[in-house]
Amino acid sequence: MNTTNQLTINRKTPAYWRVTFHNSPINMVDPDTVYELLELIDQIESDPELKVVVFDSADPDFFISHYDMTRAGEKQKTPKDIDLPPLMDFTTRLSRSSVVSIVEIRGRIRGVGSEFALACDMRFASLEKAIFGQPELAVGVVPGGGAIEQLSRLSGRARALEIILGAGDYDALTAERYGWINRAITDVELEGFVENLALRISVLDRQVLSDAKRLINRNGLPETSELQESRSTFILGAMSPGTQEKVSKAIALGFGRQGEFELNLGQRLLGLSIQEDAGQETKDNISFISK
Repeated sequence: MNTTNQLTINRKTPAYWRVTFHNSPINMVDPDTVYELLELIDQIESDPELKVVVFDSADPDFFISHYDMTRAGEKQKTPKDIDLPPLMDFTTRLSRSSVVSIVEIRGRIRGVGSEFALACDMRFASLEKAIFGQPELAVGVVPGGGAIEQLSRLSGRARALEIILGAGDYDALTAERYGWINRAITDVELEGFVENLALRISVLDRQVLSDAKRLINRNGLPETSELQESRSTFILGAMSPGTQEKVSKAIALGFGRQGEFELNLGQRLLGLSIQEDAGQETKDNISFISK
């Protein structure tokens, strides 16, 4: 087992690894996370025996919450020279890798966390404990890490619009129905189901696995140019005064910290977008949580 600052790699067999996120207090992504993920993808690509990787979380309330906006302006270091922005480099390489990637989701998974999961090959979630969201529009930016492209393909145009423009939270059963995940599984059965699937994949012929994934990828992955366009639009929005003001207000209210604000982010964050002169009746009648 190999533990770094934010990831633990458990090499269960030469062909099967489990990678666990542990970045307290709420498993946010920050520049250090991205650096470790880039180191991880280097290991994944260079291992001749590896066939399947399962990602999970040490935090039962947060799989990956979102990006740490207090560190958004930091220059990203990388283990080596790369052609794409660092997080995009990781997600595109993971999607195109011959190794099969699976996420086992408990707790909240929003923003870049959801986009990380969407870059993986398969997604399975706790029926009772998983909550999904793409809240970016609530603070004045578009998703910039692949959600627009992936959800449009998985959920269809109308549901992708609902998810992204609505900026609310979704339970696992709805996420399953919308194609966001493969299945919602009862919490007591989730780990056993994923473990069994990973072990089955790990004993298959490596070349056959690689060929199957490569052929399926022909019809399922976005072009790099699409991802770059969304990222550029995200960055422009993030630099706007309105977005910076909303983020500052959210941080003051508990954004990025343990507590009620983060647990109910789909409702609380979008509430910042309500105009100051909106009547209380209007506020009370707006529902942000998708059932």
